[in-house]
Amino acid sequence: MSFDYDLFVIGGGSGGVRAARIAAGQHGAKVGLAEESRLGGTCVIRGCVPKKLMVFASQAPDAIREMQGYGWSGADAGAFDWTFFHEKLERELDRLEGAYGGGLSSAGVEVHRSRARLADAHTVELADGSRFTARHILIAVGGRPVRPDIPGAELGMISDDLFTLTSLPRRVLLVGSGFIACEYAMILNGLGCGTTLAYRADKVLRGFDEGMRDCATRQIQASGVTMLPGLTPSRIERQGDGSLCMTFGDGSSADYDAIFFATGRAPYTGGLGLEDVGVTLGGKGQVVVDEWSQTSVPSIYAVGDVTDQVNLTPVAIRQGHNFADTVFGGTPRPNDLSLVASAVYLHPNELGTVGLTEQEAAERGPIRVYEASFRPMRSLFAGSDLRTVMKLIVDPGSDKVLGCHIFGPEAGEMIQLAAIPIGMGATKADFDRTIAVHPTMAEELVTMRIPARETGGQATAIPQGRIA
Repeated sequence: MSFDYDLFVIGGGSGGVRAARIAAGQHGAKVGLAEESRLGGTCVIRGCVPKKLMVFASQAPDAIREMQGYGWSGADAGAFDWTFFHEKLERELDRLEGAYGGGLSSAGVEVHRSRARLADAHTVELADGSRFTARHILIAVGGRPVRPDIPGAELGMISDDLFTLTSLPRRVLLVGSGFIACEYAMILNGLGCGTTLAYRADKVLRGFDEGMRDCATRQIQASGVTMLPGLTPSRIERQGDGSLCMTFGDGSSADYDAIFFATGRAPYTGGLGLEDVGVTLGGKGQVVVDEWSQTSVPSIYAVGDVTDQVNLTPVAIRQGHNFADTVFGGTPRPNDLSLVASAVYLHPNELGTVGLTEQEAAERGPIRVYEASFRPMRSLFAGSDLRTVMKLIVDPGSDKVLGCHIFGPEAGEMIQLAAIPIGMGATKADFDRTIAVHPTMAEELVTMRIPARETGGQATAIPQGRIA
C-alpha cells in the first residue's frame, strides 16, 4: 500500500517538531505535521520560555536589595512597565515560532495549520475534511490546564492566560501548590502584585523531597506571598466592582482582581478519534505507550505530555528524537525515564532535583544522607539570611548516589551538571575524589564528608555533616 506520508505528526510542540525534523531531515522520511495553534507548543508559547523571562523580570527587586548591601546607595528599580515587557515578549515568541517553522521547512516537513484527528490507523483528517494517509502516525498534542469543578470556575484563569494579560492585577489569587503555582506566585509577587497562594496541603510541591518542600514553602512566604494552606476553592462570584470573590471550603472568602487555577493539567486527547481506532487510553485520558512510544495500535505512536509520564519539555524532545531514530533511523532507542532532572524556578533560591527523594529512597532500604545548609558568600555579605541547602542520598551498601537535591541560587544550572555523574552511576567516593572549585556554592557537593543521618528501617540520627 502506498501512503501520502511516511510519518504524520499531530501536534507542533517540542516533541512533535523534534520527531518530524529528525525523521525528515536526518532520516529522509516524507513527513507531514498538523498544528492547530502556534508552532512551539506549551513550552515555547505558553510555558517554559515566557515564564523564565518573567522570572528574570521579577528578580529585579531582589537584585536591587543585594546591590544596596554592596554599597550601591540610591539603587531603585523604579516602576515595572508591563506593556513594554509584554510587547517585547511577544516579539521574542514570534521569533522562536519562526525558528521552529524554519527548522521544519528546512528539513522538508509539510506543515498543515489545522486541528487533526484520526480517521483510521493510517489516516489523518484535518478540520476542513481533507485526508492524508501515513505509514506511521505520531500523537504529540501535549496537555492542557484544567479548572476545578466548582461554581464560577469559568471566571478564573488558567496558566496560559498569564501571557495574554493586558495589565497586571493588583490583587491576585493562585490556587495550587505545584511548580506552576509556586513559580507564578513568585513572578507576580516580584512584579508588584499583591499575591496569595491557596493550597490543600500543609506545604507546597507535593512529590518533591520533604526537606526541599519545607525550604520552598518558607521562602515563598518570606518573599511576601500570603500563604493559605489547607484550603480548597468552593465558589467564585463576580462582585459589583468587577472583582472576584473566592469562597473556600471552610466558608472563608476574599476578593481578588484575578484568580489563577494551577491545579493540574490533562492530556489533550479529546476529539482525536483515538478510541475509535483502538488506541488504549488511561484513566486521565492519556495515551498508553510502551518504552518505544508505541500505542496499542502498531502504526500509532505518542510522545510528550499526552502520555502523562514525566511531563517535562526535555522528556518530550528526547522521546520524539528516540522515536525518529528507532522507526526511521535504524537505531533502536527506548525511552528511559528512570532518572530525569528538573528544576523549580523560584527566587532568590531555585530548587533542582534528580533521582530519588530521601523518603522514596528510605522506602527501598537503608540510606545515608549527606546534607549541607549554609549562607552563601554573595548573599551573606549583602546582609541576607538566605540559606542554601544541598542533599545527597547514598546507598550505604554500594555507595551509589541515589539522589541529589539543591535549594539555592542557580540550582537549575547545578542540577543539570550533577545529573550527568549520577546518571552514570557515580558513587559518593567519586564525588569525594573530585577537587572542589573554590569559592563556589557547588563545591559543597564534593566536600560533604560526614552523614547528617542514616536510616535502615528506623531512622537514626548521627553526627551532623557540614552545617555552616
